[in-house]
Amino acid sequence: MAHKHEPEIPADLETVVTRLRELELVLGKEVGPVIAEVRSTLIAAMAARDRGDVPGAIAQTGLGMDRLAALADRLDPAEAMLMRALAQTFRAALLRGDEAAVKQSTAAMFEKSGAVERKDK
Repeated sequence: MAHKHEPEIPADLETVVTRLRELELVLGKEVGPVIAEVRSTLIAAMAARDRGDVPGAIAQTGLGMDRLAALADRLDPAEAMLMRALAQTFRAALLRGDEAAVKQSTAAMFEKSGAVERKDK
């Protein structure tokens, strides 16, 4: 648990780790190694969170989100800039301890990735 001056790292990281499989299904097996790397990084973030290492958890989470943005850059450079902005929003929300913004950023990243069916289709 974070001290009063430190942000909480939300349990939603578990949801992100679980849903990474959806990205692999949508984007294809060739992204498997990157997804595995992101999964490992986010699991390390959860471990850091669970032992009270909030700065470490935020750093690991940021690395995972940056890796997802790099994947977007490789697959669709036009979308990569948006994914980087979403990753930065996610990181900033974590630093502020804004759990609602963390959830919103996560949902937006999954929607943009194609892992979530868009309602406008």
